[in-house]
Amino acid sequence: MSRFDVLTVGNAIVDIISRCEDRFLIDNEITKGAMNLIDAVRAEKLYALMGPAVEASGGSAGNTAAGIASFGGKAAYFGKVADDQLGQIFKHDIRAQGVHFETVPEGTNPPTARSMIFVTPDGERSMNTYLGACVELGPEHVEPEVVADAKVTYFEGYLWDPPRAKQAILDCARIAHENGREVSMTLSDSFCVGRYRDEFLDLMRSGTVDIVFSNKQEALSLYETDDFELALEKIAADCKLAAVTMSEEGAIILRGKERVKVDARTIAELVDTTGAGDLFAAGFLFGYTQGRSLEDCGKLGCLAAGIVIQQIGPRPLASLEKAAREAGLI
Repeated sequence: MSRFDVLTVGNAIVDIISRCEDRFLIDNEITKGAMNLIDAVRAEKLYALMGPAVEASGGSAGNTAAGIASFGGKAAYFGKVADDQLGQIFKHDIRAQGVHFETVPEGTNPPTARSMIFVTPDGERSMNTYLGACVELGPEHVEPEVVADAKVTYFEGYLWDPPRAKQAILDCARIAHENGREVSMTLSDSFCVGRYRDEFLDLMRSGTVDIVFSNKQEALSLYETDDFELALEKIAADCKLAAVTMSEEGAIILRGKERVKVDARTIAELVDTTGAGDLFAAGFLFGYTQGRSLEDCGKLGCLAAGIVIQQIGPRPLASLEKAAREAGLI
């Protein structure tokens, strides 16, 4: 028996979410639909310009851990926060979800990371992230016994931005594989792929990463092509298992020559796309670590993504386990 189904590793971030018009993004030179890295000065400026906002613990891998726990899975998380108010909020929220989180907060400078997320009327989110304490995540924060006792260790591509986190991830991958476990990553966003394309491809082709999550845009960016079919063929060849999401068109799961298409869930209203990919990964990995078929894994991922995009905030407000049971998926 494994102590954990999935260990996730990522940037521990508190999201500050506000609605805005497209004009606001243009006026403030914010790239729509992307994760824009910003410094402390710009963080303060954008925060001052925000309308009424909702604070919610986020961070891509943290959202995935929370989603797995909501399904009834056993999740753990590594991520660095400061010993400040936002750090306390993050720690409380992820533990309250039932996730193992023991990374020790240290000091108040740099402060806990925050992401100002502007949601436009079409539901698209544009993130402006000050990494703060995230950049302090390093090899010393790896808990080897947790890695060894997790069926899958999952990390976010965004971790390639803070330099010391890379070594932490490579240490996790080594420990996981030494213990017969698997390693997974999400490509995070197409701009992130553009920054680290060669390194991401090497992680896949070297076998450091076994399972890759990507959306359509990220897959096209990874292989620098406009031909989606070609991108699918290449990603299938470069890793053991890939899950590629396509928004309202669902997802395609690829394992060698095997290909499974899963339809997206029908939703009542698109409210906020924040966390959609993170929750797809949560549903998929929950199913995968329970030994479910690739089709069932994809359906669980689409269920979770479909639920989170109908609410404000990146973590499910209702039980995913209950929703999955009602849908006949578990």
